[in-house]
Amino acid sequence: MKKIYPFPVVLIMFVTVLFLSIPAHADKFTDTIEVYKKSKAVQPFFKNAYGYAVFPTIGKAGIGIGGSYGKGQVYKGGKITGEVSVIKGSIGFQLGAQAFSEMIFFKDKRAYDEFTSGEFEFDATASAVAITAGAQAKVGTEGATAGASAGPATGEQAKTSYHKGMAVFVHTKGGLMYEAAIGGQKFSFKPKK
Repeated sequence: MKKIYPFPVVLIMFVTVLFLSIPAHADKFTDTIEVYKKSKAVQPFFKNAYGYAVFPTIGKAGIGIGGSYGKGQVYKGGKITGEVSVIKGSIGFQLGAQAFSEMIFFKDKRAYDEFTSGEFEFDATASAVAITAGAQAKVGTEGATAGASAGPATGEQAKTSYHKGMAVFVHTKGGLMYEAAIGGQKFSFKPKK
């Protein structure tokens, strides 16, 4: 019997997920923002946030070793201020592939400046609230967890607030991933020229 090595399988899954996440055109950003604006849990953040980052698609895949990648834009005062990419590597018990969008709201100038300083990483206590039924995600350096929440149509979403000046929301687009791994999301920001 032939032995199957997980690294080539992970590499194929990761390349497939990367293909799903690049390139994101302007209409994808607008469409993603509109999805989040429909959520009652997210609406107050659009009204009060200093700025936000939008990732139309972040792809994630793994079998023992995994990773995720996505490209986004950062906004302040409704204007694009730069481009941002997110990458996450992880090692541990994980299996599957998934695509999701993500929005990060900045409460004030301090949080915005921290995120746009060039390189930023979420700490172990950062978490994300899902805006659709079926998933609640938590991302951070200690790994990821999942739970259940109701979607925007029911109005029964989990309440969230800023943590260290940032609030994170995710919207699952497809796929299935089981993960109990270590790793953290790292962001790289490039200001608009």
